Amino acid sequence: QVQLVESGGGLVQAGGSLTVSCAFSGDTFRRYCMGWFRQAPGKEREFVAAVSWSGTTTYYSDSVQGRFTIWRDNARNTVDLQMNRLNPEDTAVYYCAADVTYKPGRDDYDCWGQGTQVTVSS
Repeated sequence: QVQLVESGGGLVQAGGSLTVSCAFSGDTFRRYCMGWFRQAPGKEREFVAAVSWSGTTTYYSDSVQGRFTIWRDNARNTVDLQMNRLNPEDTAVYYCAADVTYKPGRDDYDCWGQGTQVTVSS
């Protein structure tokens, strides 16, 4: 059974940077494509970024394109999301997700983590 554990969330000032990480276990990591999503209070869950099995293909939402970077380490079974030039609108719980199919922009992933809170102060 796949397990995903996010870490690295916290409080950061507007304009700052933060990296959240996701540790994968329970299956062969390279069989899965990975995604990051977020959900702000009172809002629906939103796609943020996706990365393919090998890490060579990535996809970002328009709202984070150019500011966020997703990458994976298939030796360590981790996927990270580096977030730069953060603004208060980026405040949300960030979730890691896994699926055997590459699903850029979609949210119907099979496996989900519990999330990590990111708060950006103005």
